Amino acid sequence: MTTLRKVALFTNEYPPNVYGGAGVHVEYLSRALAKLVAVEVRCFGDQNSATPELSVQGYAQWPETKRNTDPRFSGAVDAFARSLLMAKDHFDADVVHCHTWYTDMGGLLASKLWGVPYVLTIHSLEPLRPWKVEQLGNGYHLSSWMERTAIEQADAIIAVSQETRADVLRFFNIAPERVHVIYNGIDLEEYRKATATDVLTRYGIDPARPFVLFVGRITRQKGIIHLVNAIPHLMPGLQVVLCAGAPDTPEIGREMEERVAAVSATRPDVIWIREMLPRPDVIQLYSHAAVFCCPSVYEPFGIINLEAMACETAVVASAVGGIKEVVIPEETGLLVDLDLAGDSFTPRDPEGFAANLAAAINRVASDEALRMRMGQAGRKRVEDHFSWDAIAEKTLALYQGL
Repeated sequence: MTTLRKVALFTNEYPPNVYGGAGVHVEYLSRALAKLVAVEVRCFGDQNSATPELSVQGYAQWPETKRNTDPRFSGAVDAFARSLLMAKDHFDADVVHCHTWYTDMGGLLASKLWGVPYVLTIHSLEPLRPWKVEQLGNGYHLSSWMERTAIEQADAIIAVSQETRADVLRFFNIAPERVHVIYNGIDLEEYRKATATDVLTRYGIDPARPFVLFVGRITRQKGIIHLVNAIPHLMPGLQVVLCAGAPDTPEIGREMEERVAAVSATRPDVIWIREMLPRPDVIQLYSHAAVFCCPSVYEPFGIINLEAMACETAVVASAVGGIKEVVIPEETGLLVDLDLAGDSFTPRDPEGFAANLAAAINRVASDEALRMRMGQAGRKRVEDHFSWDAIAEKTLALYQGL
């Protein structure tokens, strides 16, 4: 088997520009891989750093991609342009590994130009995110084409869950033996139960009273509107902390404003933290929450559930995608069935889903012994199955097999 000297990771998100699970994944995977082999990261941004083990090069947006076009197209056009720049620059790695559709085309082009195999990790799939037409307009069709073209020519695909693997095989023309499952991971030292409460005090959260926590972007995918609609059904005295920013579109931003204002009129203990907080602050929120809620309508993996479990917090989540492979019902949390209306990713009964979410949250929040048991079981599950070092070793073995 060939020994690899160096691997290249192509990604949109990389610190300090991380806003979702894919960025977290690449950040920690690159660190863990760098213990085993030299790693070069090419990403969107102005990053520029280098050590013998890990170098990072950012690629800034080309202003021309926004000029004289529909503003909604600029995201997909810019991704294509930066992918070309990443691919054409001198390349001395043995394999290129891409993350999300933003850079998938970069991997395909680099493999053609430099004669190396390329791997894609599937963090989400465009056919399963139709609401992105709101955000990208017809640029969504360009992003979908880039994703399909790159996936169907990849030497190997990494799906972050068994459910995601099934989706890849359902939507794309690719041989099953080229699609592998390697889960997301968690830094077990960084993500652990915190005792400090200064962040709670800063945002007006009463540490002496239980609260349900949401962490994530304001998107259709993350289902935050369903949680907001569940608030009137929550038991009295339960605080609601929404750590939610970066709305995908002005429309969903306005919808969030209106719904939170409506429920806050009769419920004074709704606390909306609108910025994306530093990681230590989020860890403190996870650690003191009675329940963490993940109401996503589409979730290939759901790394936020791992983060909550690592901080010994019980999880209530929708029973979709990879969440079902992370959260063990009645052991580390509760799963709420989500009956979607076809491929619309809208619940057939939105009011029923919101009420069921609330019932699950109430059950956990009202039973201190139950949530302590679930929190401890969640931490053990994370320790047993989701360390980044083990995931890096599996990923490296996949590269070497190519």
